[in-house]
Parts: sequence; C-alpha cells; structure tokens
Amino acid sequence: MYNLQLETFLRAADAGSFNKAAEETYITPTAVIKQINLLENSLGIKLFERTHRGLKLTKAGRSLYQDAKYIIQYCKDSVTRAKNAMQEDTNIIRIGSSPMTPAQLLMQLWPKIQARCPDLKFQIISFENTPENAREILANLGKNIDVIGGIFDETMLGLRRCAGLELSREPFYCAVSIHHRLAAKDRLTIEDLYGENLLLMKRDWSRYVDDLRDDIWQNHSQIHIVDFEFYSMDVFNRCENGNDVLLAIPGWANVHPLLKVIPVEWEYGIPYGLLHAPGPSETVKRFLEAAQEAAR
Repeated sequence: MYNLQLETFLRAADAGSFNKAAEETYITPTAVIKQINLLENSLGIKLFERTHRGLKLTKAGRSLYQDAKYIIQYCKDSVTRAKNAMQEDTNIIRIGSSPMTPAQLLMQLWPKIQARCPDLKFQIISFENTPENAREILANLGKNIDVIGGIFDETMLGLRRCAGLELSREPFYCAVSIHHRLAAKDRLTIEDLYGENLLLMKRDWSRYVDDLRDDIWQNHSQIHIVDFEFYSMDVFNRCENGNDVLLAIPGWANVHPLLKVIPVEWEYGIPYGLLHAPGPSETVKRFLEAAQEAAR
C-alpha cells in the first residue's frame, strides 16, 4: 500500500549502515543501496551522508524519517480498519497508545467498564509520539483512533481541536537520571531543585504548567527553568543525558528505564483523562460514560 523503499530507508536509518539493513531485511547490501538510490532519485533529495563510519541522515532525511514512520503506521492501521469494517463490528473502541500516553494507565478501569458495557471490545493502536503525529491524530480522533489517555487542559484541547474527559487529577512529579544526586531521594521538596535545570513545556501549552512556572519565577529563582517544545522520547533522553530534571506525572515512571520519577512536596498537578473527538460516535459515548462512572 506504500512505497516499500520507505521501509528500506527506515531500516537503513535505524541500522546506520546498508550492510546491517540488508541483514535485517534478508536481501543483499547491493539491493538495499539500489532501493535507496531509486528513492533519492524519485524524490530528488539526498537522504544520507555516506561515510566510512556509516550512514548519517541529512536534514531532508531526518524530516522524511519522521513522516515515513507515520505513513507506514497509518497504512498498517488502515488494513486493521478495513478488517474491522469487513467484520461489521461497531462495538470496537480503538485506543491510541504511545510511551507518553500508555493504555496501561487505563487498565484498572477496564473491568468496571466491561461490567457496564459487556459488548464493547478494545483494540490498542500504537503510535509514535511526535509533534506531527500528535497534531494529526488528535485533530482526527474518531477516524483511526477513538480515544487516547493523557494529560490535558482547555488550552491544549483548543490547540489540538479535540475534547477531553477528566478522570483524575495527576500530581506533578520530577524525573531524574538514576545517576542524578536527587535519585537517592524518595520524595523531593522544591528546595531540593535549587541549582538544577528544570525542563518545562513552553508557556501557553498548559495553564497548570504555567502556574508552577510563575511560582518558581517569583519565589524560587534558584531553579533554572529550561523550556522545551513537546513531550517525546527525545526530551526524556535529554533529561537522562543532560542530567537535568524533567516535570513528569506518576504514570510516566516506566517511559525511560534510566529515569526515576519522584513525587514533590507541592500542590501542583494536571487533569488526566480521555481525549476524544468533539462529536464522538454513540459507541464512544457509551464508553466515555462507562469510564466516567468507573473512575468515581
């Protein structure tokens, strides 16, 4: 359904060499190189810098890498949707899942939801949490994915053109590398963060984050706030590699194996719940009502 050369391109980018990509795809290195050359020629762009140390993505290659992952996943999901349509089953709830929006956080609700709606079936659809995917998926909930569990507020819902059902209020924790000096603690005070770089989502993304930001600026200037654009695996890696502190929630404790998520003695938190289309289907409405009841 999609250009198979894109799959080879992703393999080569992940492997860092044509030889390793060939081993993983069970074809010859020459065949891999030929596919990459054909892809570059058809697109009119250079995707790789070829060096004696291996492959390095060009700026254009990095851009295509992100989009190609989404395209391939979208095509795979379309096959699943077609199979579901063939079965004429209208009682399937498609739940999006990524490292930052894990479906496991909702699992404790499933028994209560199914007791209320025993005919509902659930399908987990994984996706990569990139800015491009978030923008596309959240603006089109109900088409490929029905609901996603995650943090939100009114500002974010407006920006992403979706709706949200609050199920809980999650406290803000801090994530640090397991090698960080604060990792020895099981609970933090705000004074423990003095002298640290604290990674916060940029202003105007969430008023809950901005309330914390304003408190720190006004009363705890010893904490250095560092803005970032989007919660993705890159920012978790940045936290671990840069020895910084990252604002997090308890449910992200297993996102990165080298980070420890620690509670903080402050009163700040953010709504957590189900993101869904502003006009959900009748099946999704029933699911949302059951989830709301189960969360009480």
